[in-house]
Amino acid sequence: MLVDILDLERIEEDIFRGRSPRGRWQRVFGGQVAGQALVAAGRTVTPDRAVHSLHAYFIRPGDPEVPIVYTVDRVRDGRSFTTRRVTAIQHGRAIFTLSASFHRQEEGLEHQEAMPDAPAPELLTDWPERSGPEAEPGSDPPPPRPVEIRPAGVSGEPGELRRMVWMRARDMLPDDPLLHVCAVAYASDMTLLDSVTLGHELSWEDGRLSAASLDHAMWFHWPFRADEWLLYVQRSPAASGARGLAQGTIFRRDGLLVASVVQEGLIRLQPPPAAPA
Repeated sequence: MLVDILDLERIEEDIFRGRSPRGRWQRVFGGQVAGQALVAAGRTVTPDRAVHSLHAYFIRPGDPEVPIVYTVDRVRDGRSFTTRRVTAIQHGRAIFTLSASFHRQEEGLEHQEAMPDAPAPELLTDWPERSGPEAEPGSDPPPPRPVEIRPAGVSGEPGELRRMVWMRARDMLPDDPLLHVCAVAYASDMTLLDSVTLGHELSWEDGRLSAASLDHAMWFHWPFRADEWLLYVQRSPAASGARGLAQGTIFRRDGLLVASVVQEGLIRLQPPPAAPA
């Protein structure tokens, strides 16, 4: 369950420990580290201040067999804003850093772009799991993905293509608003880099592509529940130098824009195998 993945153990003041779920992957999923780091930051902030932005860097691959230690630096506690910096550590080295800002509720200007039309999630089927390394003979299969993903189509002109997916936590979550934000931070890393390959006639399944998240930024605009369907609209404005930039907007089903996402990823393309002599 997603709530179990995001449930950190407090081992000292401003120091927390998280664990990876059982699976077949050789490195920790980036969204897991981002979600856990945001949990650690949020547990040092008063409940009257909600997270409104995060900026993160993926530094080293995480080891799923080893717990991750999160240290929180209380950078600032101001009258309106609170700032936290989190470092995720494994084997004595930083694997991930995150800065998050929290803001007390205020009134102000309001506007947003419109949510695009998309087929209802009930009419769609789940996005299949990408295969990881083969499991040991006789071992139990890994548990289902904690977030449901349902592709909702690709639209737009060449060079301006966008992909849409519906997503929600597979299980009902508690009412804690911070947990719902952390759950969407987790899910936001799941399909975003796919938008970089749109229009290139490439597939992750052909074995020629390898990818890794480099950095990740999010802004949260309105409250939402992560266990209700959210439409994730994704596009890639540019790619060069083996790096691709992806942008995402996340809408509630009622059309409210609740979060914006930007990520740069490393995407390497292996040359096709040589033809037999």
